[in-house]
Amino acid sequence: MWPRDWIRHSLPRTLRGKLLLVSLAVVVVPISLTGYLLEREGRQALVQEKSEKLFGLTRLLDAHLGPGFDPLLADMGVAANDRGAAIQALSARLTPFTDMIARANPGVGVGFYSRALNAIITYGPSRDYGATVGTSIPPEHPGWHVLESGKQAVESGRQVRGFILNAMLPIVRDGTVIGYIWANELSDDVERQAAAMDRAVLTVSLGGILLGLALTQVLARGVGRDIRQIIDGLLRMRNDLGDAIRPPPGEFGAIAVEVNAMARALLDARSLTENILHSIADGVIAVDRAGQVTALNPAAEAMIGVTATEVIGKPYESLFKPDARFSSPLLDTLKTGRPHVGVTLEFPGGKQTLHLTVSSSVLRNSHGDAIGAVVVLRDLTEQQRLRTQIMRADRLAALGELVAGLAHEVRNPLTSIRGFMQFLESSDDVAEWQRYAPLIVRQVDSLNRLVTELLEFGRPRPPAFSPVQLNDLIREVSLLAGRKSNARIALHLSPDLPLVEADGEAFKQVMLNLIINATQATSETGGISITTAAVTQDRGEAIVTVADEGEGIASENLDKVFDPFFSTKPNGTGLGLAMAHRIVDAHHGTITIVSTPRSGTTVTLRIPVLHSQSVES
Repeated sequence: MWPRDWIRHSLPRTLRGKLLLVSLAVVVVPISLTGYLLEREGRQALVQEKSEKLFGLTRLLDAHLGPGFDPLLADMGVAANDRGAAIQALSARLTPFTDMIARANPGVGVGFYSRALNAIITYGPSRDYGATVGTSIPPEHPGWHVLESGKQAVESGRQVRGFILNAMLPIVRDGTVIGYIWANELSDDVERQAAAMDRAVLTVSLGGILLGLALTQVLARGVGRDIRQIIDGLLRMRNDLGDAIRPPPGEFGAIAVEVNAMARALLDARSLTENILHSIADGVIAVDRAGQVTALNPAAEAMIGVTATEVIGKPYESLFKPDARFSSPLLDTLKTGRPHVGVTLEFPGGKQTLHLTVSSSVLRNSHGDAIGAVVVLRDLTEQQRLRTQIMRADRLAALGELVAGLAHEVRNPLTSIRGFMQFLESSDDVAEWQRYAPLIVRQVDSLNRLVTELLEFGRPRPPAFSPVQLNDLIREVSLLAGRKSNARIALHLSPDLPLVEADGEAFKQVMLNLIINATQATSETGGISITTAAVTQDRGEAIVTVADEGEGIASENLDKVFDPFFSTKPNGTGLGLAMAHRIVDAHHGTITIVSTPRSGTTVTLRIPVLHSQSVES
C-alpha cells in the first residue's frame, strides 16, 4: 500500500475524530514545539547567565593579580626559576582572595594557573581544592587552548573537580598570555536549575495541551451533536418531507434552515407533480429497470381497472391478459432505449381490450443514468365511438346524395323513354317506330351503363396486391388515352421509382380516369404533364402527379369532386373520381387536388411502396 493510501485509510472517519486530530496538529504540536524551544532557550539563557557570572569573577581575579606573576615574585623576593618556592609564594599571596571570592559565591570554584610554572597557583575554596596547588593540567585540558589562542572560553564536562561549567579567562600582560584564570560551577547545580525551569515549561505546556484538547473535545461534541441532529432530521425527511429539522444555533442552524427550505421546495414540486398526475385524463405508468410497476395515476387505474396497491411492485406484464400476444412499446423502450410517440394499438387489459394511443420514453436520474421507463396512455374508445357515429352519419349523408344523384340520372332517360313511348303509342307508322327505336335503346343503354358503374362502385372487390412498376403502367395508360385527344402528354418518370405493391388493374382504372379528365379539360393546344417520384423516408412512398393546363375547377366545387354523381361535364356520371378515391384509399394512399380556375388542375397520388409490413403494436 502506498504511503498516501495508508494515510488516507488511517485518518478518522467522523468529524469528531477529525477535529481531535486537527487539535493535535494546531494545539499539541505548537505547544510542544514552543515548550521545547523555551526549554532550549531557557537552558541556553541559564548557561549564558552562569557564564557571564563566572567571567565576572575571573575579571575580578584578573584585576586583583595586578601586573602579573613575575612582578609579585619580585616584590616578594622569590626567584622565578625556583618553581616550588615560586608556587608556594604566589599561592600564599593569592589564596586569601580566591577563598573570599569562593565564599561569596557558594558552589563556585576559582583559581589561577601559571603558564611559566605550568602549575595551579591557587584553587578556592582552598579547604576543598588546596591539594591541587602545584599540579599541572593534562594535555587534553581545554585550558591549553585558552593559553594558545589567548581567547576566553566556556567548557562543560569532567575536569579537576568533576562535571563543571568552567569559564576560563586568559591572563594577558604586555601582549603575552602568562596563564589563565578560571571560575567554574558544578554542573549539578546548573542542572538543578535547568530541571526546575524544564519542569515549569513542561507544566505550562501540558496544561496548555490539556486545555486545548478539552476545549476541542467540547467543540467536537457540540459540532457532533448539531450534525447528528441534522442527520436525524434528514433521515426523517426520507419518509416525510414536511418533518422539518429543528435548527441548532450557529452556522449549522443556517444549514438546517436551507435544508428545510429545499425540502419545502421539493415537497411543493412533488405535490405539483402529483396533482398534475392525478388531474390529467391520460393514464401514466412508470416501471423500474426490472420492468416492475413503480407508479400509476388514477386515470391509468380507471382505464385498466386496477388499483395502485394491486400492481405496484409487480411486473408490467401482469396488466395484460395471460394469453395475450402483445408487443408493448413501454417494454421495448425499457429494453432498447428507443422512445415511441403516438402509437395506436389494442391494449389487452385484464378486464377488457382498450383502444389506446401510447407514448413511451426512458426515465433518467439526475446523472443521466436510465432508471426505468414511463408510458402515457390515451383512451381512444370514446373517440372511436364518436368517429363511428360520424362515419355512420357521413355514410347516411353520402347515401342520401347517392340516391338523389341516382334519381336524377335515372329520371332523365326514363322521361325520354316515356315520351317516346307515349308518342309511338298512337302511331301506326312503321317508319316512326324505326326512327325512335334506336333513341329508346340508347336511353336504355345509358341506364344500363349507369347501373353497371353504380354496381362497380358499390361492390368493390378487394385489391389483389402484387409488385407493379408504375412507370410502365403509366406509359401504357397514357398511350391508350392519348389516342382519344390531341392534347400533348409529357411523361417525367423517375428512373429510381421502386416496385410498388398495388392492384395493377385497379390502378390502371385510376390513371385512366385522371388522364381522361385532364384531356377533357384541356384544349387541343394544351399540355398534360405526368410525373413520378420516390420518397424513401419512413415507410417509403411513390408519388404520381397529373397536371393539366385546362380550365380548372371552381373553388366552391373542389370539396365535391370526389362525391358520387357530382360532375361539371354535361354527360358525366360523377363516379370516376369517386371510384379513383376509393381505389387509392384501398391502397392506404392519398389523393389530393389543387386547381386554379383558367390555369389548370394538379392531382397528386401518394401510394405506400409496401403493404405487407406488420403494424407495430
